Amino acid sequence: MTDRLTQYAHGGGCACKIPPGELERVVAGLHRTPTDPHGELIVGLENGDDAAVVGLGGDLALVATTDFFTPVVDDAYDWGRIAAANALSDVYAMGGRPVVALNLLGWPRDVLPVELAGEVLRGGADVVASAGCHLGGGHSVDDPEPKYGLAVTGVVDVKHVMRNSTGRAGLPLSLTKPLGLGVLNNRHKATGEVFPQAVEVMTTLNRDAAAAAVAAGVNCATDVTGFGLLGHLHKLARASGVTAVIDSTAVPYVEGAREALRDGFVSGGTRRNLDWVAPHVSLGPDSLLLADAQTSGGLLIVGEIPGATVIGELLPSDCHTVVVR
Repeated sequence: MTDRLTQYAHGGGCACKIPPGELERVVAGLHRTPTDPHGELIVGLENGDDAAVVGLGGDLALVATTDFFTPVVDDAYDWGRIAAANALSDVYAMGGRPVVALNLLGWPRDVLPVELAGEVLRGGADVVASAGCHLGGGHSVDDPEPKYGLAVTGVVDVKHVMRNSTGRAGLPLSLTKPLGLGVLNNRHKATGEVFPQAVEVMTTLNRDAAAAAVAAGVNCATDVTGFGLLGHLHKLARASGVTAVIDSTAVPYVEGAREALRDGFVSGGTRRNLDWVAPHVSLGPDSLLLADAQTSGGLLIVGEIPGATVIGELLPSDCHTVVVR
């Protein structure tokens, strides 16, 4: 492999997100009420949910989202698959089903061969097809950094929308994928070592987990991506008015994650995540790994479903949104 894609990006995957505290300040006050709207905004900006939901009347609502990022692995086809699975995850996190996706591609055309861009798009197309979703074109720009992702539109039954503001004290917290993807991706970027176990986790769709959650009557969930488990759980607990308690010994990690942490492969995004939540979280063991910036991570579900790991519970609110034990 002569062109290591990760070397053309200042960050990698969801670790290159704008820090959550900065982002919340930027989007504050952006809500507008449109003139003669074509539908009801059921989920919007207010709680930083995973996607927007617009009711069209009756039981059907639209789910709309977009997600793209710089290369997280050097293999172009795998990067395309990971980015597509990550973008589709936002629809699954709301309890929906993706219907149509559009490619979003930034490419340094004078630096990297266009054939590599073709491999990225092929990877994305394969994952979108496996999700039963149409791919309807997209948009590309000449960009100093390679970037790829999707804009996705899906549908959801309004009675089964999952959001991050409907958690209730007394319910368990379940995680559907292991953590540690960020430190392994950072090690890959720094050394070129390949971690098939991480690629396998990142390319696995959250489709089945979302369907199981809907079937179980779950109405509160989010996916775990660039803000880490602690960041996304802080947002969920804050929006729901509860405190989340995590049993640090129950949290699963991808093979090799602890070794990557020990060897110092922690992204700047992960450290910013921890800085953001620290005033609101009672920290305990594994704080950096719990704040690890994930790419195409799993669903964090308030409830229990087959195959997911129970990692804690929700309790009545106290002075912290999250307590790690």
